[in-house]
Amino acid sequence: MSSKIMYGIVTGALCASTAVQAQDYLPVLQYHHVGESTPFSTSVTPEQFTEQMDYLKTAGFQVVDLYQALEDLKAHIALPEKAVAITFDDAYRNIYLAGFPIMKERGFPFTVFINTQPVEQSNRHFLTWQQMREMESSGGVFANHTVSHPYMLRKLEGESDEAWLQRMTDEVDAVEDLLNKHLGHSPKMLAYPYGESNGQIRDLMKQRGIMAFGQQSGVVSADSDFENLPRFPASGNYAKLSTLKTKLNAKPMPLVEAQNGGDFATDQPVSLKLTFKEGKYRFTDLTCYVSGQGKATLDWVSDNEVVAMAEKPFPVGRGRINCTMPDYSGQHYYWYSNVWIHASAELGYVSEKS
Repeated sequence: MSSKIMYGIVTGALCASTAVQAQDYLPVLQYHHVGESTPFSTSVTPEQFTEQMDYLKTAGFQVVDLYQALEDLKAHIALPEKAVAITFDDAYRNIYLAGFPIMKERGFPFTVFINTQPVEQSNRHFLTWQQMREMESSGGVFANHTVSHPYMLRKLEGESDEAWLQRMTDEVDAVEDLLNKHLGHSPKMLAYPYGESNGQIRDLMKQRGIMAFGQQSGVVSADSDFENLPRFPASGNYAKLSTLKTKLNAKPMPLVEAQNGGDFATDQPVSLKLTFKEGKYRFTDLTCYVSGQGKATLDWVSDNEVVAMAEKPFPVGRGRINCTMPDYSGQHYYWYSNVWIHASAELGYVSEKS
């Protein structure tokens, strides 16, 4: 399968600004919990979150509304220089209790992708609709994370392909209905639970006009797949400010095309073929890392085409290849990531051809 990257031509709108510098890409930060006793891998402490938000302020980053920034990128309209967006997955109440006051004090907009089942059940660990309405008045936006946070590519025992797809459709549509019912509107954005999607799920998003995010790292540009957008995790092992600074200064890898062989890995090692746009790049400094394996082997098949190869097959679950390359200024890294799922029959994943 070929993951075509739309090749956009930046219009005069991007170049029109003379007094104010602008950028044609957007790093998006992903959080879950803001707390001291929540799971480490998906948490930042209030102190860490304050440090990160203070850095955004003092370093001159412009925290922008995610939906409007995505619409501008699609239309080739320039974003402010050092634009960045803030997102949270799941509807945890600690976002309201610990994260919201920090963002409100600094005037930062943010987006929360909510799974509505615990909200509707009045689970005390999750947001209420009233809290969401309060947060909306200070820059909060609430978007779709499905009803029950399922693995969207797993079928129930005995479930047909048609029944599975209908169930996933209902998971998405029900949240859209609840957003409109309780908040009066929906931004038509979704984050895939666990970052998992396939062509059918992405087609479902496209049919509904929903922009959707995976969990692969990278920055959004007009060339991105708007049904499978990247974000940078900023919690757990990624909460250190030094790590965050590198991501905030990332640029989109200048690609014409990325061929990944499909959404699913097999019992063979994966590979990723990258075709670069015309330009002068530091190809000798391109490095690709395979999750759990270290550096990928790079095979340059032409002057602007490289194949990054894993050494070993992925274990069952999600695996990825992350590729980075410094630009000539030395201040930014180009960044691209691809995720595969190594399915097993026991987990009930849909087939590649479903």
